[in-house]
Amino acid sequence: MDEEAPRNPIWETVKTIVYALLIAGIFRTFLFQPFWIPSGSMKPTLLIGDFLFVNKMAYGYSYASCPSVTIPFVGLSVDAEDMCGFLQGDNTRLFGGEPERGDVVVFRHPVSGRDFIKRLIGLPGDRVQVIDGVLQINGTPVELEPVGDYVEVNEPQGPQGIPPRCSNAPVPPGGDCIKQEFIETLPNGVDHEILEIGPQSSDNTPVFLVPDGHFFFMGDNRDNSSDSRFRQISGGVGFVPYENLVGRADRIMFSSAGRSILFFWTWRSDRYFKRID
Repeated sequence: MDEEAPRNPIWETVKTIVYALLIAGIFRTFLFQPFWIPSGSMKPTLLIGDFLFVNKMAYGYSYASCPSVTIPFVGLSVDAEDMCGFLQGDNTRLFGGEPERGDVVVFRHPVSGRDFIKRLIGLPGDRVQVIDGVLQINGTPVELEPVGDYVEVNEPQGPQGIPPRCSNAPVPPGGDCIKQEFIETLPNGVDHEILEIGPQSSDNTPVFLVPDGHFFFMGDNRDNSSDSRFRQISGGVGFVPYENLVGRADRIMFSSAGRSILFFWTWRSDRYFKRID
């Protein structure tokens, strides 16, 4: 009887790693992409430290669907444009699905290429404006219902240690940071909570006419969000092309209030598998 040749353990390890990377790449490209919320621009819907998976099947596939790979300790940084940039430019998608107003969407910033997450407010052809802090869509103000005060502790949040902005500033460390909370109802009936700090320059904007094949996004934390109200060249988002959409955020898997995802004792028990509205 022939004996099986001994296996090289190093080669077997390499094959296992390669297979795992291939499976992970397919999963991230076609199904779901993990996303870690780094800022408070989507409070109270999303908190700093929320961990979620982005549904890439919702809107079909484009160059932005290719995964980004960053491994700092070996100096590896490859993003979607590096891998699939040859597909960019025609603003189309394979198996494309139409986003709906009110969706919470991850997209690639049109200039920097960084992944952003915001709420879809304006569809192609819409006229979007903010007057005295109230969103107007096609000349009609959205419905706003006051909820009361949104209170959080004034302390560094997340890995970057960013303190929250407060309407009652200055607030001492550990004090109550207060914002005003409202329920905003969009024209298609989607409602969600938004936060307001107080009068800001972004509370009054010109009319934005959303071009064909583009979308207008805003953060739910209205006075602390760099979004489509601001020009791309000044750090804002501007209008976002259809091909830049990565996917829809549907559900939070878990959430960490600490400086690292590994600090399991800081995970927020009330946010496991929480639906994103």
